[in-house]
Amino acid sequence: MIDEVLRGGERGYILDFSNRTFADFFIRELDIDIDAPEYAKEGTSKGKRLRCFLGLVDNSTAGRTLRVLWDHREALRPAGQPDPFPRAAGQFASLITNLEGNAPSNPVNVVQAPKVEMIEFDRFQQRLMSIRDLAPHERGYEFERFLKDLFDAFRMTAREPFRLVGEQIDGSFVLEGDTYLLEAKWLNKKVGQAELGAFHAKLDQKASWTRGLFVSFGGFTDVGLHAFGRGRRLICMEGRDIKNALEEGISIDRAISLKVRHAAETGEVFTPLKKLLARFEN
Repeated sequence: MIDEVLRGGERGYILDFSNRTFADFFIRELDIDIDAPEYAKEGTSKGKRLRCFLGLVDNSTAGRTLRVLWDHREALRPAGQPDPFPRAAGQFASLITNLEGNAPSNPVNVVQAPKVEMIEFDRFQQRLMSIRDLAPHERGYEFERFLKDLFDAFRMTAREPFRLVGEQIDGSFVLEGDTYLLEAKWLNKKVGQAELGAFHAKLDQKASWTRGLFVSFGGFTDVGLHAFGRGRRLICMEGRDIKNALEEGISIDRAISLKVRHAAETGEVFTPLKKLLARFEN
């Protein structure tokens, strides 16, 4: 019954969730890390993780989880539209009541979500500013390490720099199920067309679904962005974007997602974060 109502008969799917929004929902609503390895013993799809989770946790936690998922399901359903499973409401209510009526003294097999507190934003901001005082060669490597730690703090599965035959990749990360290769530059000048083109050439040699994020602490030249063109496989972020996100307490994955959405809608590879916040959040 749970499979039919929440998965709609599609294997691996849960309602309207992507992998990222599914994890975020569990963190926000339940303070639970649904991506924990304990819940992937039967597979990594959303449906298999939920099934494993419900089988491991105590009845009360299972009941609370089903309640918030049901509420989300009902919020998605258009008003006045008949439920494709007419008996689901009564069956779910009965199941939740039975489960929540058997609360243990302590939750069982519940992996709490990792915390990202405001103090971490301050710490990352201070660390970013401290990189400016380093020697140029050391500064570049420390900037790469900073970005990896920042991405990891927001559960983006960052990977350290790696070398392929004939080329260096500054790292990679995963955002909403998509893999991004990273190019990171801390130069005393703005990045232009040549650097953007060289990174895009690396992407062209990878799988067609690979995306790229070019982070230039000093920013990008207007001439270079214009010459590079629109509708490319990468997006751009400057140091001011990162600083603004940390100052405002905006998660780095949220900042990048705004840039991805704007690029999808306009073809522009770079727009300052402040403009995107004004556009999407007002």
